[in-house]
Amino acid sequence: MKPPLYVHPLSPKEHRQLEAARRSAHVFCLRRAQIVLASARGPAAKPIAQFLGCSVQTVRHVIRAFNAGGLSCVAKRSNRPKSAKPMLDAAPCEQLRHLLHQSLRRFGKPTGLWTLALAAQVCHEQSLTERPLSNETIRRAIQRLGASWKRAKHWITSPDPPYARTKKPGIA
Repeated sequence: MKPPLYVHPLSPKEHRQLEAARRSAHVFCLRRAQIVLASARGPAAKPIAQFLGCSVQTVRHVIRAFNAGGLSCVAKRSNRPKSAKPMLDAAPCEQLRHLLHQSLRRFGKPTGLWTLALAAQVCHEQSLTERPLSNETIRRAIQRLGASWKRAKHWITSPDPPYARTKKPGIA
C-alpha cells in the first residue's frame, strides 16, 4: 500500500494566497485551494474527497500538482492541446484560395454557388486534404487568408411592376 499523500508545509505567503483563492469566483481555483488547504491541515486524500464531494483521484492530482509546481497549480490553464496546428497550413490555404476563384461547374458540381461544405468536398476530391474537413475548418482557413465567408444570397426578382418600384433606392 502506498503511503498517504500530503502537500508540503505551507509558507505564510502561500497560505495567504490560498485563502484568497478560496474566495475566488472561479470554481476551479476555489476547489483547488480548498484541497491544498485541507491537505495542509493533515487528513489524507479520501476524507478530503468525501468532505468536498469530489473524487479521491482529483485530490491526489491537485496535491501532486501543488508539490511539483506550487501555487501555479491553482490557476486554471488552457485545455487546448499544445501541439494543435491548422489542418490547412500556408501552402494548402493558397491552393484553397485558387480553388475558390474558379467555377464549381469545373469540378463537376451542379451549382455555381460555393458553400463551405462544397469547398471541403472539392478540397478532398482535389487531394488538397487527406480526409474531408468540417465547414468550420474551411471557414477558419479562409479567415487566415484574410477573407471572410459570407453565405451566398439568392436574389429574388419579380416581373410585377410594383415590385420593381419598391426596389428602387430611396423608395420605401
